[in-house]
This record gives sequence, C-alpha cells and structure tokens, in this order.
Amino acid sequence: MEQLYTRWGRNIDPQNVLQEYPRPLLERGSYINLNGYWDYAFTKEFNKPEQYDGQILVPFSPETVLSGVSRQLKPDEYLWYRRTFTLEKWDERKDSRRLILHFGAVDQACVVYVNGQKAARHTGGYLPFKADITALVCDGENELSLAVKDLSDTSYHARGKQRLERGGMFYTAQSGIWQTVWMEEVPEKYIANIETEADLERSAVRIRVSAAENPGSGVSVNGQAAHTGAPSDEEEAESSQAGHPITIQIRHPGLYTDNDSPESKNQPNTQQMCSASGITGDWVEIPIPDIRPWTCETPYLYFFTVTMGEDRAESYFAMRKFSIEKDEDGIPRICLNGKVQFQNGVLDQGYWPDGLYTAPSDEALIFDITEMKKSGFNMVRKHIKIEPQRWYWHCDRLGLVVWQDMVNGGGAYKYWFVTYLATVMSWRGITMKDDHPWLLARRDRAGRAEFVREMKETIRILKGHPSIGTWVIFNEGWGQFQTEALTRIAKEEDPSRLIDAASGWFDQGGGDLQSVHNYFFKLKVRPEKERAAVLSEIGGHTYREPGHSACEELYGYGACRDKETLGKAYRDLTDKVRALIPQGLCASVYTQWTDIEEEINGVYTWDREVRKIF
Repeated sequence: MEQLYTRWGRNIDPQNVLQEYPRPLLERGSYINLNGYWDYAFTKEFNKPEQYDGQILVPFSPETVLSGVSRQLKPDEYLWYRRTFTLEKWDERKDSRRLILHFGAVDQACVVYVNGQKAARHTGGYLPFKADITALVCDGENELSLAVKDLSDTSYHARGKQRLERGGMFYTAQSGIWQTVWMEEVPEKYIANIETEADLERSAVRIRVSAAENPGSGVSVNGQAAHTGAPSDEEEAESSQAGHPITIQIRHPGLYTDNDSPESKNQPNTQQMCSASGITGDWVEIPIPDIRPWTCETPYLYFFTVTMGEDRAESYFAMRKFSIEKDEDGIPRICLNGKVQFQNGVLDQGYWPDGLYTAPSDEALIFDITEMKKSGFNMVRKHIKIEPQRWYWHCDRLGLVVWQDMVNGGGAYKYWFVTYLATVMSWRGITMKDDHPWLLARRDRAGRAEFVREMKETIRILKGHPSIGTWVIFNEGWGQFQTEALTRIAKEEDPSRLIDAASGWFDQGGGDLQSVHNYFFKLKVRPEKERAAVLSEIGGHTYREPGHSACEELYGYGACRDKETLGKAYRDLTDKVRALIPQGLCASVYTQWTDIEEEINGVYTWDREVRKIF
C-alpha cells in the first residue's frame, strides 16, 4: 500500500502535537498535555522491558507513519509505553491538591503505572478513562508507563472497521494510545461532572453538577452562550453526593465561529444574563429569557462557568430539540425545533492515511466539518467510531447534525449472510428476528454485557453535545442482539435524541427511524405511521484519483471512469433522493466522505487534497 500524507501530517511539529484542551464540555485552567515522544517496546510476555525499542509519537498508534514506528501490534504481543514528567514543589501542595491523569482512548485494554505502582486498568478502545494519581507521584521526576493488549478482530471487543487483514470495507487495525494523554491539577474537592438538559418548549435549562470526593463543597455555575462550546465529558457516578451549595450564572447567547477556547478573549458575548442557586447532585432549573435556538445555519451556544469552592470549570449548552412529528399529510418527519428538516448526510469513518484513527491536527478536524457543510451536507453519520471530544465541539459550534454510531463488536461476521443475503432480504422487505447469535456473531455473554455497558457510557459521555441528533445502535446486523431491549435502554439514558435501532436491515420495528441501506437497487421509500423513513446508506460510487490513492485494489459500488462521470452519477442520485422527499423520505446518508485504503468512493481523496465530487 502506498503511503499518503495529509497536508497537516506533512507539517506536523512533534513538540506540539494536538495541544488543544481535549475535553471542551468541562474545561478548567489547569492542563498538562502529555502528547509527544514516549519510549516504546513490543514484548511477548507481560513483563516490563529492560530496554525499549525506540520512541513513538503519542497519540499516534504504532501502525501509523506519524508515530514513527509503522508496526502492527499482534494479538499475542504487548505494547509498552514509558515517559517521565516533572512536578515542581509538589510536596508543598500535595495535601490540598489532587492530580488526575486522563487518557482519551487506548485500544483495546491497558494497565497504567505511575512510578512502578499500578494506577489504573481499562478495557474499551474507544472510551476515555482517568486515574487519581495523587498518592503515587512525588516532587521532581516521575515515571508514567502502560502496557497495552489489543486482540483486534480476534475477539468480541468493540473494534469498528478495523481488521488485522485489511481489505474491501475493512481497514488497517490500529492499537495503543490514539487520543490525547493529559493531566490536570484540581483542589481536594473538585467538579467531577456537569450535565445539561435544554427544554426549548419551556424556555429553560436544567443543570446538574456532581462533585468528586467528600460532600460539602459549594458550587456556582455561571452561564454564557455562543456559537461554540465547552462543558462535561466524563462520567463520575461514584462521586455524585448531593448537598453542596451551587450558584449558576448564564451569559447571553451568541455565535462562536473562531477556533479559540470558550475562555478566549474573543468570545462574542460575556455579559451575564441570569443566575440561580442550588446544590450538587440535584437538577437546577433556570428560565432562559433570551431564547436563540441552535440550528445548522445559526448554531447558538450558551456558555456558563461552574465554581465549586476553589475549583472552576467552563461548560456550554444549546437550546434545541430533535423530534419526529407528522406533516399535514400524516407522514412522520424529522424535525429540528419543531420544524421539518430534511437531513442530507454523509458517512464519515474518521480515518486518516498518516494517523489512521487520529487526525494529525485540530485544523484537520475543522477542515472536514467545514468542507462537509460547503458540500451541501447538514448532517454527518459518524460511522462505528467515537471521535475525540474536539470533533463534536466543532460540530456543535459550526452547526452540523451528528448521527453517532455505537462501535460494533462480536465474533467473526458471516458476510454471506449479514452482507449479501441481507441486502436482497432488505430490498424484498424480508426481516428476521435478532435472536440468532450464531448468524449475528453474538454468542459470547461477556461480549453482550460489554456492549451494553459501552453503549450506556458512550451516551453519557457524548450527550452533552447539542449537535448529536441520533444514536445508531446496530449497523447491518454486525453483532446485533436484543435490539428492542437496547433501544429502551438507550432511550432511558437519553430521551432527547432519536434512535436508529438497526441501520441497514434486520429491523425489529423499534426506535424512531425505519432505516434502510440501498446501494444496488432502485431507491424507494415505504412510509410508516410513526417512524420516519431514512436511507441511512446510499451511493458509494468509485473513482480513483491518480496520485492520491493508497491501493491498487478497488472497492465500492459502481465504478466511474473520470470525475465528470462520478459527478453525474452523484447528481443523478441526489435527484432521485429529492424526488422521494414528498413521498416520505426524511434523511439520506451518502457513502462516503473520503476514500479509505481500497475504498475509493469518497467525496474527497483520502489525503483530503482533491475533492472528487462537485
């Protein structure tokens, strides 16, 4: 496979890799970025190496060219990381301060050590985790290390589109640290989580603050609005005791389109609008006198500040509502703020030629989102991957609706069934109950339990982002099971979003969307009485751009000889989609945003250098 680079990857500064604050939903002043060069070693046994193989550029996986390693971690190996960090005058403040270590994501399982002592262990390659390392650190130099194990597609763990033997619609497996590693120093009692629930119909917002450590610390929340955001992204269920005073102040809304943090002096409006008081652990309802709804055209955000004793954090919310409502003909439609919105979407896998799962820079994330909007899309389906929080923040502030997939797992998929036969069954309107664990690769009870836990955690971590409009639970039967029960669980976790329970086929009749994939047959729509009809994957037309393709192999649906032919095929498809809207079609998702390895069906080439479709 030929190595491609993005413009951001070619110009990367190893001393300043992804330095932006990684958690825009709960942002505080103390922040120590630990990205950069670490030592690494591959071992066959779970023994800390005496010597390391070289240096790896974190947070790029060892399989990526940007990591400087370009080597696959195999299921029978361990990958070790090590680096040092220095704490100055820690002994003077260790009794009143805490040091929290954060990992954005490590694929798949790891054990973390600080100065040789175990600090944390975690399984789940797409979800963040943290450790309070206060008792493990000392004045001066400290050592941070971790061991990683990645079974990839040889086990039931969440894996997305990764495969050890790439090919077709599956891509190079990556492993290890692939999101920002960072620390923050906080007071002994600190803000652990901030939740917001916007109620557009009642012109109010509800805010709940959770405190870490002991009860008894006062909390004040100061709110402000703008076209961008910055609140909570981690769940702190273990520390949500109630009883501490809080004060909430909300600032006037505005549009926020620059790339600075919510604390930037360029923030459009910092004038206080209203305030309220309450206690930690309880919902505090605040009337909003100046309602400016979030839309794709005007994505207003309301910023606020939370103060709890010595701790202070920034957060944000938006006033908006996604719903299914019937039009004058009785057809269920997707609505934003009570108005029908046809969601013209694009499938985005979030892969990069030089960084795989990890974008080479924040600017690269912004490029994709802004170009999606310029290309006429008002929605993106984030396909079987969870992005770093920065990506959702940019969707929030730039006004792009997100359909968020859960990350699939399970055993080896039977493609003759879940791909080929299922395609024909779907076209003929034939469905099947999801109680066939052998056919749908869900025989492992532990794997089913893990999927439920990770689905709930995904929703809890991401539901603060106003751009997310739909949760997609299963895709094309990959590891599908107990769909109706999981749909109920997802609704309990977040009643404010739509649910696409089974994208593609094996529809069990639940959720808010009747969701169909159609690459090969005439497009059609079968409106229902309650659920909105969507084409959640269509298109996939292929064209290889000379000099911007990574593989000689070609995968996609419908080869085009040149960009003119590709453009005509795309326009013909969009005309057919538009013709179905009066008949009841509510959304469509074009496959896909960029080429990826053998798949050359993107709007853009994989290196983001050539836009193939106009």
